[in-house]
Amino acid sequence: MFKRTVRKAKERAYVGKPLGVIQPRVAAVGPERFGIVAVDCGKGASVWMLANFYGRRLLPPQELLHSPGALACAISQLRELLVRHNLADQIVAIERTGRYHLPVQQAFRAAGFETRIVHPLASRQYRELSDPANKTDATDLDGILRAATNGFGLIELPLEGPYLALCTLARHRRDLVEKRAAVLCQIREYLELTLPGYATCFDDLWDHRYALYLARQCDTPADFTARGLNGLKEMLRKAGLLFQERTLNRVLQWARTALPVGVEASLYRQLWHNLDDDRLEKNRQIQRLEQQLAEHLALTPYVLLLSLPGINVVSAAELAGELGPIKHYASARAITGRAGLFPRRYQSHHVDRSGGLSPAGLRPLRFILLVIADNLAQCNPYYRGRALRGKDRQLDARLIRVKIAGAFSRVLFQMVAGGRVFTHPACQQRDYVLQKLLAFHHVHGTPLDQALRNLETARTQIPAQEYAAEAAPLAAELAKSRKLRRGGVKTLQDLLPVLLARLGVGSLQSESSE
Repeated sequence: MFKRTVRKAKERAYVGKPLGVIQPRVAAVGPERFGIVAVDCGKGASVWMLANFYGRRLLPPQELLHSPGALACAISQLRELLVRHNLADQIVAIERTGRYHLPVQQAFRAAGFETRIVHPLASRQYRELSDPANKTDATDLDGILRAATNGFGLIELPLEGPYLALCTLARHRRDLVEKRAAVLCQIREYLELTLPGYATCFDDLWDHRYALYLARQCDTPADFTARGLNGLKEMLRKAGLLFQERTLNRVLQWARTALPVGVEASLYRQLWHNLDDDRLEKNRQIQRLEQQLAEHLALTPYVLLLSLPGINVVSAAELAGELGPIKHYASARAITGRAGLFPRRYQSHHVDRSGGLSPAGLRPLRFILLVIADNLAQCNPYYRGRALRGKDRQLDARLIRVKIAGAFSRVLFQMVAGGRVFTHPACQQRDYVLQKLLAFHHVHGTPLDQALRNLETARTQIPAQEYAAEAAPLAAELAKSRKLRRGGVKTLQDLLPVLLARLGVGSLQSESSE
């Protein structure tokens, strides 16, 4: 074990991160001629300075306002200093500060300077080495400079086009989902104070659209019994809501034996009604975001992941947004390495042990990979078998999930980088990209023109040799229901002949045309 540890340590050519190495460039021009610009960003202004590789300050710390004029003046001043001090090469090291560092990063990058990002944890560690009791703008700049000098000023590959949109929209959707979950807990709490025991009438209160609708129409259990079964059925029919009669009978049985409530129930009722309005609005926002995610996903090769059983549109879109272009990764190990899917380690002389996942890595990427691993373990026959074998070996459930995420990363890299659909030998049948997208747009009520545009864009990402396989389930679905309306396309089912025609299956498009 000790020899293996030494061998692994020798494999690293430099101390620091691979994307932060600057030593070869410093050696090429000389340490005194290599400049490092350190920028400590804030909300409305930043502080910056210039030093060489040895740490000698060539420009003392100065304030930098986040305005076009101030940024242009700083860039002009930097160019003059580079000429004055005969600096042949330089980098701009910017500390990541939420999103406040982006204007500065974009300004220096647009001016042609190479920008590096320093994580606040790295700059803090290097600051506390020399100034453990002081935290000032000057000491923060010193920490940023030391971190960049030692290889912790990292190159950040930019997200552009659909990947930037996917990352932004997916994170906002995840935030809305978490906020909606908090609202659901509040609604259930206040509902229990106004209609005690009502939620137990349903297997899942949120899966039944009419559950809260009935609760909003009937203020007390006596209102339910007064309307009776026929009255409740008539009310739901007028609202256009589907229901099951046995559930309504269960509601009426609860109403006859419900506990009485206090006079403050009317106040709680008003509160949960307001919260329910918030829930409905968040549902609409999430649905619109998911439609946009599907539209941007179709522009990337990550749409091919839909051919993998257990992957849906939202999870594939989140993964594409966090990973970015697949050309940024040399192998599948680069994906798991960026996500931090490797164990933490403690080694000292002959002691070498590990436990838990490393705290390093991109946490949103790790999160979506583990979510997909959970979905695969439940919905994909091959990965479900791997999970069951892990349980038989009495492996930790977390380790099983990490192993599945690692195995999926290898499949993911082969599919996206190679432009292939899922054809794993251990899986009997794969899913179909266009069929999944069509079902997604049907559930979300996407407008026909937007759905057809999305499906056509996704078709261009599918290899041509897979068109026949993609057309087979669509043709089978068309054969089940040939009730196409004359006079144009009016439903998503009417898009099937158009899709089949685009896939080169012309024999099934006689009843409809574009």
